[in-house]
Amino acid sequence: MSRLFPHPGLTALLALMWMVMVGEVSFGALFLGLLVGVIVPIVTAPWWPGRPKLRFLPAAAYCGIVLWDIVVANFQVAAIILFKRTRDLRPAWLTIPLDLASPEAITVFAGTISLTPGTVSADVSACGKYLLVHALHAPDPAAEIAKVKARYEARLKGIFA
Repeated sequence: MSRLFPHPGLTALLALMWMVMVGEVSFGALFLGLLVGVIVPIVTAPWWPGRPKLRFLPAAAYCGIVLWDIVVANFQVAAIILFKRTRDLRPAWLTIPLDLASPEAITVFAGTISLTPGTVSADVSACGKYLLVHALHAPDPAAEIAKVKARYEARLKGIFA
C-alpha cells in the first residue's frame, strides 16, 4: 500500500488543489485530481528518503491553535497600531534556541511564527540550533521566547515524533 501511496497527505493535498484550480466539482475533475495526486508522489518518492512521520490528531489540533492565534494576534496588532504611541512600542529581536531537529519541523515552526501577525522569522542559524525572530512589541523578550516555545515548539515535537 505504501508503494501506491508513498505520501498520502501529499496525494490528498494535490487532489484537493486540483479541484480548486479546475473550479468545478465533477467526476472527471475528481478523477484527474486523484490521478495527479497518486502519480506525483510515486514519481517524486526517491527524493523523499527520510520524510517525517506525522501524527494526524496533534497536527489537526495544532492547526486549530495556530488559526486561533492568528485571529487573536490580528486584533492585538490592530490595537497596538491604533491605540499605542510608537514610542511605547518595544520591538525586539528574539533568538529562540531550537529543540526541534528535523528541517520540516523547524520550517513549520518558522512559518507559524511568520503567519502570526506581529512576529516574523528572519533566519535560522547555520548550525540549525537557533531561530532569529523579530517581534513588533516584546516588552519582556525572555517571556516571549518562553511563550513561543511552550505554545508552538512543544506541540511540534509531539507532531514530528
